[in-house]
Amino acid sequence: MFTYEYPRPAVTVDLVAFAVHDSALQVLLIRRPEDPFIGAWTLPGGFVHDREPLEQTAVRVLSDKADLGDVFMEQLRSFGDPDRDPRDRIISVAYFAILPEGHVY
Repeated sequence: MFTYEYPRPAVTVDLVAFAVHDSALQVLLIRRPEDPFIGAWTLPGGFVHDREPLEQTAVRVLSDKADLGDVFMEQLRSFGDPDRDPRDRIISVAYFAILPEGHVY
């Protein structure tokens, strides 16, 4: 198998999940379960598995971290500053999701 001699950054998917509750727009946040920034509020996200499409990662993250499925999602933008994550070079692809009306955690 041919490979390039370039570094391989990690890739993550992060979700901005919106819901309307009592006529107010809300965003789903979770507490980080591990370092860095353990316990801090964050958007749900996760690493892309080997040979996993980005959209499938977004569906998996929303299911695993928010117990949600079958919601509208669309890719929003990517973030790739080399120093944005203290762990390593990580490129993040953001998706937005629209949760069912009245959905509250």
